[in-house]
Amino acid sequence: MKCILMHKQIAVAELELDEATGFIKKIINIYASEHLPVGVSIRKGIADRAALNVWWTDRSIPASRSGIREALEILDLKDTKMLLIRCYGLSLSDQYWMKPEGTSLIWNQINFFDNSFSADMGDVLFENKKKAENFDFNSPDNTSDGCLKKRWKIIDGKHCLVKGGSNPFCQQPFNEVIASEIMERLGVNHVPYTIMWSGGFPYSVCEDFVTSDTELVSAWRIMQTQKKNNNTSVYQHFVNCCATFGINIVPELDRMIVTDYIIANEDRHLNNFGLLRNAETLEWLGFAPIYDSGSCLGYDKVTAHIRSGQDIICKPFKKHHAEQLKLVSSFDWIDFNRLADVEEMVAAVLADEKIKDFVDEGRKSAISASVGKRIQILKDIAGTHCPLVSQITTEDDVEEDVAEDYTMKMGI
Repeated sequence: MKCILMHKQIAVAELELDEATGFIKKIINIYASEHLPVGVSIRKGIADRAALNVWWTDRSIPASRSGIREALEILDLKDTKMLLIRCYGLSLSDQYWMKPEGTSLIWNQINFFDNSFSADMGDVLFENKKKAENFDFNSPDNTSDGCLKKRWKIIDGKHCLVKGGSNPFCQQPFNEVIASEIMERLGVNHVPYTIMWSGGFPYSVCEDFVTSDTELVSAWRIMQTQKKNNNTSVYQHFVNCCATFGINIVPELDRMIVTDYIIANEDRHLNNFGLLRNAETLEWLGFAPIYDSGSCLGYDKVTAHIRSGQDIICKPFKKHHAEQLKLVSSFDWIDFNRLADVEEMVAAVLADEKIKDFVDEGRKSAISASVGKRIQILKDIAGTHCPLVSQITTEDDVEEDVAEDYTMKMGI
């Protein structure tokens, strides 16, 4: 199957796809090398097909997504990559798509930013609904990443991502709200979240921050633009890569690292933060607002472990939050007075009457107290801080920076 990889209206490359597997078999021609996905290199006029396949595969729903096996059975498909072809690879995170050879499709008529999309795929992913006879695959749900149950919906005319939590506490949706409230107090650029209930389960809701003119490029893809030597830390490599785009990313990383420490975030992997750029001019616009912070606040831990603060893992740069905090260049931007009511705010968010089936009073109390404790520790650190940026080493660096696989924890 021959296709043209498109970037909005720009033809980027002519490709041949394997219809049985969805993989890119061959790169036939390159038309606009500068518009290839970030991190896909060209050497002697030849594009890196393996890297392009990684990019293409990363657009598909991961096999570890909650409920995906049941959904594939309903759809009579063997692999999530086959869903990519059914929706032309269209996404609500960037402007790339696949134009089948011989078709007259144009971006303005089919993109999900300016046009409606089918709810069929979302219904199957969320509710395991039986496939309708006239099933419409035209949906951004085919290209949504992450392991938690999620779907795109148009709510009050806005493109919104609805995402669930993992068993047994289903805590992530509430954590998203708490994290966004903390970032609001800190003055950190972030994506606001709200809670909705469906079928007795909580879901977080946020509006898409990518527009029809912009796109999100993950930190992982940005770090593929340069080769990292063994003596350079993961943190410094990302900073160096951003610097080549003319962006001083350090102040924004300071804010992300501090936020993740306060909420004890365990899953800030390299694919859930990044940069925004203009899809047509390729101008880099800066750090994307912080999003996807739900795997925090002991979301999968028993109450005793939340109280003790034990077994908290860390990403994306260091394995432990205490070590990652040492990367922060300045704490001067923090107004600790604005964090004075955070414990009360956490308690208020968790006061939802419906949450009692998932989170009991003892757990709520432990979560609130743990946040207050980390804020106090952070305040003490900020008062005695000496910048260590010039001394950054590879010690305690994260080695395999991938998203959490919730199915392993749920025994699915």
